[in-house]
Amino acid sequence: MDPVHALRRTAFLLEREQASSFRVEAFRKAAAVLLALDADEFDTRLGAGTLTDLKGIGKSSAEIVVQAAQGRTPERLAKLEDAAGPLVEGGEELRAQLRGDLHTHTDASDGGSPLAEMAFTAAELGHEYIAVTDHSEGLKVANGLDRGRREAQLEQIAALAAPLAPFRLLSGIEVDIGKDGTLDCPPDLLARLDVVVASVHSELRMPADAMTRRMLAAIRSGRMDVLGHCTGRMVKGGHGRVGEKGRPPSEFDAAAVFAACVEFDVAVEINARPERLDPPRALLRQAVEAGCLFTLSTDAHAPGQLDWQPYGCARAEECEVPADRIVTTWPVERLQEWVSTRRAAHA
Repeated sequence: MDPVHALRRTAFLLEREQASSFRVEAFRKAAAVLLALDADEFDTRLGAGTLTDLKGIGKSSAEIVVQAAQGRTPERLAKLEDAAGPLVEGGEELRAQLRGDLHTHTDASDGGSPLAEMAFTAAELGHEYIAVTDHSEGLKVANGLDRGRREAQLEQIAALAAPLAPFRLLSGIEVDIGKDGTLDCPPDLLARLDVVVASVHSELRMPADAMTRRMLAAIRSGRMDVLGHCTGRMVKGGHGRVGEKGRPPSEFDAAAVFAACVEFDVAVEINARPERLDPPRALLRQAVEAGCLFTLSTDAHAPGQLDWQPYGCARAEECEVPADRIVTTWPVERLQEWVSTRRAAHA
């Protein structure tokens, strides 16, 4: 087994089973160190047992490398592979129809891995496209990108186009919806991005009427394509500063919000993160009845989390969401046509 593949696969499976990306970062760093070594130095260090003398390769990583170089599956990786069954029952047919993911984060904001690692992992999983949607500038707690950093990321995305082809890496943003419904990113910059996901991240317990006005103002601005994790709830702990009891959903007039999404052709996100699973089932069914479009996205903050789509697929199937109304089942050309058409209609 290739040692670099063994390290990356170990990290991927740990993240898939909801391990913190910071816990597994060492394995990807070790893989990067190995890639920089020439074959002779690798063989010399392997034979002398001095791999751990290299900065970035610790005891656990070295054990995986040695066992892989011996031509066997490393013990730690074998245990992870044995445990890596289906994440959830149901949704298999819908999962087979998904082509991409429109909500992902890199280490440019609050994710755990570089842009290229996220993109290449998505391609390895069989995705046809993902949008990288690092946070907007105002979300300081998530290291949101200012204009300069956003434009630098656009250059990175362009540089990866040829190496990734035919896989498509789309430019995007998760922009914060302010208290008054404004989007925290200049309109000219939003217009340059392939996908704009807009989400509420602050003052989630504001009164329902104020929250409704806030969300409606954002939707009616015409500048957002996707309404992200609409209630902001957490069904369990393990995310940021949220405790073990989770976080209750925000309150708002769902009928009015979903009607506005239909009017302005904004897709409602089915967020597949296991601690979010947003919207709740009742609201998801209400959005289906309202005639909304949907995205089914992972909100992945690490490469292994890109494989969390089954959590959303099972809920979508349970709530009878029509597959053709989930835009992440569409080819990238149809997706981009939808975005350009809706933006032109509501400019």
